[in-house]
Order: sequence, then C-alpha cells, then structure tokens
Amino acid sequence: MTERPQSTFGDLGLGACLAVGFIIGILFAARAPEPGVVFHGWVFSAGCLAGLVALIRRNFGATQTAPHGYNEAVVKAGVIASMFWGVAGFVVGLVIALQLAFPALNFDLPWTSFGRLRPLHTSAVIFAFGGNVLIATSFYVVQRTCRTRLAGDLAPWFVFWGYQMFILLAGTGYLLGITQSKEYAEPEWYVDLWLTIVWVVYLLIFLCTLAKRREPHIYVANWFYLAFIVTIAMLHVINNLAIPVSLTGGKSYILFSGVQDALTQWWYGHNAVGFFLTAGFLALMYYFVPKRAERPIYSYRLSIVHFWALIFLYIWAGPHHLHYTALPDWAQTLGMTFSVMLWIPSWGGMINGLMTLSGAWDKLRTDPVMRMLVVSVAFYGMST
Repeated sequence: MTERPQSTFGDLGLGACLAVGFIIGILFAARAPEPGVVFHGWVFSAGCLAGLVALIRRNFGATQTAPHGYNEAVVKAGVIASMFWGVAGFVVGLVIALQLAFPALNFDLPWTSFGRLRPLHTSAVIFAFGGNVLIATSFYVVQRTCRTRLAGDLAPWFVFWGYQMFILLAGTGYLLGITQSKEYAEPEWYVDLWLTIVWVVYLLIFLCTLAKRREPHIYVANWFYLAFIVTIAMLHVINNLAIPVSLTGGKSYILFSGVQDALTQWWYGHNAVGFFLTAGFLALMYYFVPKRAERPIYSYRLSIVHFWALIFLYIWAGPHHLHYTALPDWAQTLGMTFSVMLWIPSWGGMINGLMTLSGAWDKLRTDPVMRMLVVSVAFYGMST
C-alpha cells in the first residue's frame, strides 16, 4: 500500500532545527572574522538548506511506501560512506608518507603542509572511516538483536548526514588551520558543539530501539555499543570544555591548563582508543563472529565478565601517556597498573572470539570473511 507520508511532530521539529541551523550558518558566514569560519558558515547553511529541501520533497512529493521491516537504507548509506572515507584517509596517509621522503611535495603551501595533513589523515581513518563503520553496524545489529525496526524515521538519517557534516567541517578546518591543537580532538568549539547534538540524537535512537525491543534479553554486543556511545559522549564533552573568544569566531581557550589539561587530554585520548576503537569494534566481534561461524558465542558468561572488566579498567589507564612528566607519581603509577591489568580482559575477549569457531574451523578454508574476522581478533589480542 502506498500513501503520502503525513507530517509529524518529528518532521516539523527537524524542519525547525534545520531552519535555525541555516540562519546560524548565514550569521557565521556574515560576521566571522576568519575566512575559514566564513567558509564553514556557508557549508553549514548549504547543508541545512539541502536538508530542508529533502524534507519538503518527502512531505509534498510523490507517494511513498509506508516504512516496514528493518531500516536497511541508512545502514547501506553508512557502509558506502565508510568505504569512501576509508579510501580518502588512506590516500592522505600515502601523501604524507611521501612528503617525509620528498619534502618538495609540501608545495610550500599551508593547506598542503605535513603539519595540517597529518591530523587530517588520522581523523579521517579513525573518526570518518571508523565512526561510520560503528554507526552503520550499530544500527544493523541493534535491529536484529532486538527484532524491531530502528527507532525514529528521520532521526537515523539526521545522525548519518549530521555526522558527515561534522567530518566535512572538521577536515576542512584542519586544512584551513582552524584547530585547537589537541590530539584526536582538533576541531574547534562550534564543530564540537555540532557533534554533541548529533551524538545525543544517536544515543536516543539506540536507547529507544532497545526500549521497544521484542526480544527480552539485551545481547552483549549492544552492551558494548552502548558503552561506546555513552563514554565517547562523556569524553568529548569534558575534554572540549572551552570558552570561545567570540560567538562567531573560530578561536577558543580550553577551560583547563597545565598538567590538568594534559591529564584531561590523555584521559580522553586513551579512552577514545579504548571505547571508540576497542569497545565499539568488540561489539562487531560479538555479533558477526558467531553469526558467520553459525555457532553461539563460546562463553556468554565470559563475554559479560569481559565487558565489565574492560570498561572498568580502561577508563583509568590514560596517565600511562604521561610518564616522567609533571603529573603526580601516584597518578602515573595508577595509570600503568590499570594498563597492565587490561591484558587479562583483552585476552579473555580474544579467546572468547576465537573459541567460538570450535567445530567450525573448516570455514577458514572456504569463507574469506571468516578469515578476516579471525585475523582481526588475533591481532587485537597481540596488540594488547
């Protein structure tokens, strides 16, 4: 049955937010003192305008089929974005590697210098490629393990396109020199604020999907995804607490200073690795390894122990980035002690993933996806 989609409070609310965003973008473009921020203002207003046009066409355009089943479209879009940003990040990595060997490739231009391209490469691979992988797979996994459609009709698309806007603003900001010079947290205050809005909507979608699940048990992969989403939100907000010089300017000053700033930064930096690049991707392991092996997880009890041990220990390990600095000795020792203890849950998770193939090792001869998954889990254990 086809019908014209009815305007809802969600449509009206999103339309109002996009209209406000368009006006804010125009204000930045008109009043910002830095040319780079002016450019960002135009980019943001153009993105909001495109969203408004798409929303109007959705409500007043051709008839559409009423949504049913799982929301696969946003997952497919996330996979495509992941591949695009992955290739882009690897290309930039190749360029900066060549610049180290052939300095003339810096071209004596600020926008193409190693100092600006290196964080672009790092963030493109971690946050653009990795972030899209995690968002897309979390939307895929939570629907199937809860046996229900993703919460919201437009909200997942807002998260997807909002995250692409964050990547675009952050990446062009690196090239234009608009950064706050914090490792893995280079974007300036207004880009951080936009990511916070997108991330809160992402968290609400995930929680609402869990709340309306038709499967009574919350599978362990969703625990890891939820830990990733909640902890990254906390890390992002606290590490980026800053006071902007002006409401339309691209310069801000971090709230912390000295050793407190260093400790906050590496509490964030280490746990970005711990919860973005570890907990989130372990959620992939706990869903896709058993699914591909057509076997239940080796030990569900071990997976629960793995989860709680990992999230408790990881959050304390940041000070190991600050050995032999002004950080108090007790804090350095605490960070190193928890880092050593992390070896136990990390290997517990690796063993749980590998032993899931018990009785299915023959799949390694015929299934290339299974080979990649097993090698990934093995390297996770070895890198620990």
